[in-house]
Amino acid sequence: MAELIKGETGAWEVVLGLEIHCQVTSNAKLFSGAATEFGAAPNSQVSFVDAAMPGMLPVINEYCVEQAVRTGLGLNAKINLTSVFERKNYFYADLPQGYQISQQEIPVVGEGEIEIDLADGSTKMIGIERLHLEQDAGKSLHDQHPSKSFVDLNRSGTALMEIVSKPDMRSSEEVVAYVNKIRAIVRYLGTCDGNMDEGSMRADVNVSVRKPGDELGTRCEIKNMNSVRFIQQAIEYEARRQIEIIENGGKVDQETRLFDTSTGETRTMRSKEDAHDYRYFPDPDLLPLVLDQKWVDNINDNLPELPDAKKHRFIGDFGMSHYDASVLVADKPRAEYFEQVVEGRNPKLAVTWVTTELMGALNKADKDISESPVSAKQLGGLVSLIEDDTISGRIAKDVFAEMFETGKDADTIVEKKGLKQVTDTGAIEAIVDEVLKENPDMVEQYKSGKDKLFGFFVGQVMKKSQGKANPAMVNQLLKSKLS
Repeated sequence: MAELIKGETGAWEVVLGLEIHCQVTSNAKLFSGAATEFGAAPNSQVSFVDAAMPGMLPVINEYCVEQAVRTGLGLNAKINLTSVFERKNYFYADLPQGYQISQQEIPVVGEGEIEIDLADGSTKMIGIERLHLEQDAGKSLHDQHPSKSFVDLNRSGTALMEIVSKPDMRSSEEVVAYVNKIRAIVRYLGTCDGNMDEGSMRADVNVSVRKPGDELGTRCEIKNMNSVRFIQQAIEYEARRQIEIIENGGKVDQETRLFDTSTGETRTMRSKEDAHDYRYFPDPDLLPLVLDQKWVDNINDNLPELPDAKKHRFIGDFGMSHYDASVLVADKPRAEYFEQVVEGRNPKLAVTWVTTELMGALNKADKDISESPVSAKQLGGLVSLIEDDTISGRIAKDVFAEMFETGKDADTIVEKKGLKQVTDTGAIEAIVDEVLKENPDMVEQYKSGKDKLFGFFVGQVMKKSQGKANPAMVNQLLKSKLS
């Protein structure tokens, strides 16, 4: 959904591409056996290789390569059976080697594409340029001492997959949908935990503007974004900044920028480097990485069902809307929860109770589906009680509220409180007769054409039955008696 921004000289188009860094889910680093656990004490997970001690040689972690290939297959991308690790040379205090081992010319994964889901129910294909493996740098800490910076090398050497998109996105909404889809895919695959707040998934956003149909403009890269909300804010600010510069007769400089979360603005970090600035060359300590096609095929044959395949199956099997299916598959635990609830039950009811009632209550309580006080089995039990007319939909909401609060089963609550729906025609007819007898004026008005009063009679019957009367029977009896 192209988003045109109105400037002084007319409409402008924003062109967006992303480089997403995903920390590989692995117990060891890319070229050493050091641990990768998040939150460990500073410098407690550093091998001699990670600290770049003289004479230490990198040894590739096969499992990290397998995770990268698995991710590439999940992105519908080409797997390169031969790839090369190179040294990317730059100096920084938290990069002990003075270079990063990465892939430039021949990455392990080539071109692919994924489908993103937009709020209006439409989809769009976004091209993937490449996925390459590289080692992470350490972390500089500037807030521990008034005059010194500290270095924590725990992250040094951790395996990263850098997923580079093509410049196919045209709005912050598309970028958010893209980030969410990549996060869903890596989580389904188990190749990255996708926790942006812990830094195990972060994005560099390339932003440029142009008049619709013109050549691509000069891009600026906003580094190290670890929140979907901040990504959106940064894009919107940066696009307007560039438009203003051009409209005032200036020229956008190609540079790397940072987003300041306190001001909502981007600011210059450094002028943008090109590949030649890093003096890439093949790492002499690592042979080219050669993969066997059978090994790749075996990984492909054992991939789990991915979000898009699950979404299309949900639409086909359960007749649900594209929007509901997209909401359910966006999170793997949520999709699995729904599949337990819907088993052998009415899909429409199951969708409503998971997406509206349960997710609404979880959002309000600031809980994740994994922390839900109501299990999938319990919610399925509640849906069954509505389906077989044991309780009405209205009573079910009260039962659910108590389930959410206490963790008890629906059956237990319904039995204890005597909430079973009255389906005895005679009993309901007696209440209907009583209501009509008590409101003769309203009956006359209804018969003289005030159809809207029908809702009043339904309400009175439900009130007298304490919400237990079967609504369909109430409607049927009232219609026959009022006609």
